Amino acid sequence: MLTFVGLGLYDLGDISVKGLDYVRNADAVYLEAYTSRLMGADVSEMEAFFGKEIRVLAREDVEQDPHEIIERAASGQVAFLTGGDPMISTTHADLRIRAAAAGVATSIIHASSISSAVSGLSGLQNYRFGKSCSVPFPARGWFPTTPIETIAKNLELSLHTLVYLDIQKDRYMRIPEAITILEEMAEKCGIEPPTLYVGIARAGSENPVVRAGTGAKLKETDFGPPLHVLVVPADLHPMEREYLEVFADL
Repeated sequence: MLTFVGLGLYDLGDISVKGLDYVRNADAVYLEAYTSRLMGADVSEMEAFFGKEIRVLAREDVEQDPHEIIERAASGQVAFLTGGDPMISTTHADLRIRAAAAGVATSIIHASSISSAVSGLSGLQNYRFGKSCSVPFPARGWFPTTPIETIAKNLELSLHTLVYLDIQKDRYMRIPEAITILEEMAEKCGIEPPTLYVGIARAGSENPVVRAGTGAKLKETDFGPPLHVLVVPADLHPMEREYLEVFADL
């Protein structure tokens, strides 16, 4: 059995009772650490909390060579840990499909996700979100503009956009940097840059930071340590505007 276990948003207190019970009784525990991370707990703390040795997986371990995971799940109980909710990332869906093709039973233990937490923290109504996008760190000779194009299409439809920020092995994109990159993308594409953003830092922690305003305002805002996420709102409903005024300093 291969069970995908969501860890929630920030620390070890976010896992469900069901998930905790499964991990503590699993024969093997893997942690996917490239799509999201718990910033409130490191691997050693997780191992002490669960009472289990944890193997940390890189992207290639899951997407290119998941044979070990599937083989162990064919003969025992395997917990595959992910930050947030397990099935938000397509790479996890692909692993579940591969396991099913190999005749391995699978299950999912859900947890809180940033895709739902942003609505609670920002007050932006969840049914008004369009397609999400991710802003990657630019590389030499590579500067994709898909994120700003996605935002522009959503704005045309009066839909909000959830913008995920890049996570790499040794660095995390911050909100000011993401806004600068989006503005550069907009200039390159001849698109008007967004006039309003909502920045959220450390969702799920005791003291998340939520701020709304222009790009210039948020680039001067100290959001503190990662993880950060960004939202580009469409035209605001009066209740959304009031919520942002009360809770996000709009």
